[in-house]
Amino acid sequence: MRNEDGPAASGLRHGFAQFVRFGLVQARACAFAGALLAGIGAARLLPPLPVARYDLVLGYGVLLTLLARRLGWETRRNTVVIAVCHVLGLLFELVKVHLGSWSYPEDALTKIAGVPLYGGFMYAAVAGYVCQARRLMRLRYTRYRAAATTLVAAAVYLNFFTHHWIPDLRWPLALAMTAATAGTWVGFSVSAHRYRMPLALSFVLIGFFLWVAENAATYAGAWSYPQQLGGWQPVPLTKFGAWSLLISVTFVLAEHLGTPGREGPGEHP
Repeated sequence: MRNEDGPAASGLRHGFAQFVRFGLVQARACAFAGALLAGIGAARLLPPLPVARYDLVLGYGVLLTLLARRLGWETRRNTVVIAVCHVLGLLFELVKVHLGSWSYPEDALTKIAGVPLYGGFMYAAVAGYVCQARRLMRLRYTRYRAAATTLVAAAVYLNFFTHHWIPDLRWPLALAMTAATAGTWVGFSVSAHRYRMPLALSFVLIGFFLWVAENAATYAGAWSYPQQLGGWQPVPLTKFGAWSLLISVTFVLAEHLGTPGREGPGEHP
């Protein structure tokens, strides 16, 4: 029997199949973050216990980290990236909570200056995603300017602190990051096929999904913005832009500290 499908139909089927495969790989890369968010949500559903919920989530996050290392999901160097992001995230949380940007309203033994120690796992989960995506999709970078991107990413991180006292440089830094990554492409694999997209676009796409995840996390009670203390409300869309910038910090750390890949022609590992 002759196949009546033309090239267009075959192309659509192939494109859909690749899209599904891409989604499955992304789900694998998000396994740690998804498990952490599920644990936070599950802890909220538990009946009153003698152990504070934030303390339970901290223990759960530690067990998840040990399990990931034990099962070989993370290399030793990638675990270092995750640990560094955890520490930087806690520092970020300490300053932001002190300034009233958001809060952790529940009591816990493992709270320092209003911040539960599990708070750093939010940033560690993002780092885990970056490291897993790098490995699973065999990411390679063309015309990546490491020094310029690192410099702007460092300024982005500092601006999230300094904008409380001096003018917010978020938009100038977004333009600077666009300039630093202009012409930089990230190549990735989906099954046997290679694709590529501008690095700046990948930051924007990841930032959007982090904003979606932040909505889920605040709904689960991971933390609360001031406007959410009287009842949950969607996270402002401005946080989408903030995450699109902040992901550059995690990306730079993963490039400097993570497991190196093999360099392809004209590509940065």
